[in-house]
Amino acid sequence: MDKVSPTHPMPDYNDAEPTNPVHENPWERLKDFTDARIGLGRSGISVPTKHLLAFQLAHARAQDAVHTPLETESLISKLTACRWCPAEKPIRLHSKADDRAMYLQRPDFGRLLDEASRARLIEHAQQQNDDYDLAIVVVDGLSAFAIEENILPFLDELIPALTQPTNQEAPWKLAPICVVEQGRVAIGDPVGELLNAKCVLVLVGERPGLSSPDSLGLYLTWSPRSGLTDAYRNCISNIRRAGLNYPEASRKAMYLLNEARTRKLSGVNLKDRTDESVIEHHNTNNNFLISKS
Repeated sequence: MDKVSPTHPMPDYNDAEPTNPVHENPWERLKDFTDARIGLGRSGISVPTKHLLAFQLAHARAQDAVHTPLETESLISKLTACRWCPAEKPIRLHSKADDRAMYLQRPDFGRLLDEASRARLIEHAQQQNDDYDLAIVVVDGLSAFAIEENILPFLDELIPALTQPTNQEAPWKLAPICVVEQGRVAIGDPVGELLNAKCVLVLVGERPGLSSPDSLGLYLTWSPRSGLTDAYRNCISNIRRAGLNYPEASRKAMYLLNEARTRKLSGVNLKDRTDESVIEHHNTNNNFLISKS
């Protein structure tokens, strides 16, 4: 056995201070301002275990949001119980996609109503003496979780604003709320068309992200009819508690709806001018982020 030199004694590892294997990232303080995965640091050549586990959990939640079915009957019961719900009971509809597997494999089926739903809307329209101003269509989309989390508090802001007259705008005559299973954005067009509605507002669960499995999207179309493209729609995205809050989303929706009714159009020809503090094309730096003083 080798002897230890008296001038170089064997180190006592029991007295060594433990080292942190995680190298912190100087950007970590910026994480207070965003849900994006920044400033994670590293452990060896990989990210720290806690961040890897958090990523896997977020991915699982996003998958659950896509595959978890909408509790349609429960949602209709909750809508019916709300004080602002139109007098006519919500109508339950279904796309041509029979189940979730078909819905994911055939996006075109998610844009079309099945025959039973078409017949239900035609029968309802024949019993009406007048046309509707607006049809609100709730669609599960790619996140039923987003519908269940956001639809009631958002409509609690929007529908009273639609139905109360103001000095500038007349109240909107609302069709019964339609709840569509296995649907996509464009399915609002045949719904609005069959209900003889001047405008359709689709509220749909958006494709879940790794930090937002509960994002609600809003799509507005004036004079809806089958076959329209996205160029005829206006969109408000990321409506949720941690995103665009409900009062602000309602304010933007009311602006677009009133402008659509005044101008008789929607889509690329209708611009959102709700943020009046933003200067557009009037500064020498061409910086649209600069606000008026």
